[in-house]
Amino acid sequence: MNSAEKSNCIVHTMRRRTFLGATAAGIGFVGMWPEVHTLAADVKDFLVGPPVKDITPTQLSKHVWMIFSPDGFPTPENRGMMSNVTFVVTSAGVVILDSGSSLQIGQMAIRMIKKVTPLPVVAVFNSHFHGDHWLGNHAFVEEYGSQLPIYALAKTQETIKGIQGNSWRVLMERWTQQSTAGTKVVPPNKTVEHGQKLSFGEIDLVMHHYGRAHTDADLSVEIVQDKVTSVGDIAMTNRIANMDDGSYVGTFKYFKALRENAGQQLWLPGHGKPSMDLLETYGQFLAGIYEPCLQAVKDGQSEAEAKQMVLQDPRVKKRATDMQGFESNIGKYTSIAYLEAEKEAF
Repeated sequence: MNSAEKSNCIVHTMRRRTFLGATAAGIGFVGMWPEVHTLAADVKDFLVGPPVKDITPTQLSKHVWMIFSPDGFPTPENRGMMSNVTFVVTSAGVVILDSGSSLQIGQMAIRMIKKVTPLPVVAVFNSHFHGDHWLGNHAFVEEYGSQLPIYALAKTQETIKGIQGNSWRVLMERWTQQSTAGTKVVPPNKTVEHGQKLSFGEIDLVMHHYGRAHTDADLSVEIVQDKVTSVGDIAMTNRIANMDDGSYVGTFKYFKALRENAGQQLWLPGHGKPSMDLLETYGQFLAGIYEPCLQAVKDGQSEAEAKQMVLQDPRVKKRATDMQGFESNIGKYTSIAYLEAEKEAF
């Protein structure tokens, strides 16, 4: 963090503490001072976290750019910048593929887009309902209006409108020590279905969904003319994925169907750098977790024994050192694989 950023944080913290102290002191005088009602109503708007540092976009193809996040998990230091924000520049305007983890990240993305093109953002797509992929919606509707189309699968829209939407907002604030404060829950306002095609100027976007993978509502968006497909979190380059809402078997089926229907593509993950072989390499890693668990179940071995088999699998061993979150998550996701294997085997 440079001196300017440190100064920013100090000022922000002082303003926050001073304001909260003043507000708390005034609570006892609400009856005497009616304006305190208005003051209290403004607290939420006043408490806005610090800006996120600019990340220069990388051009991936003729129309597609990515604001790449080097980190896979939220921290106070990265202020929630943990997932990629991708945008497509068309003659009709800019299309966003996942808007980031907060108001501040969305605002940074808008600053960066304006350095690439003067065209406005005309649509946003959310790949699924995990907050690091849609909490940035707030910035885009703030900049381009509440009627800005925000697309997602119906299950994603429903989940964000429910309790999970606000839960993700609160969790992101907690994980970043309030750096994302001020972010509001802005759910998708339009739904899409598998196989649907939407056109923006000269660019066609095709929607793909093949059942449960990372979640049960994973939308992949194919940018047809560029042979590029954004896959959200069904595959990651160097991060072990959260499988709490997902399925190993479903992921393998999704990969197969996506390859068959989209063909050869540059695959863009929500975390990590894009590549042509992303589905293959990440699929091998997941298979290195799931297949030993399935074999252990068939052989009547325990979950603990299955974990040792997973750790010795060459497909897992070769990725253990470059997968962010491996040590802290491999046990949990082996357990999930073992439970799924039990269901599949019986």
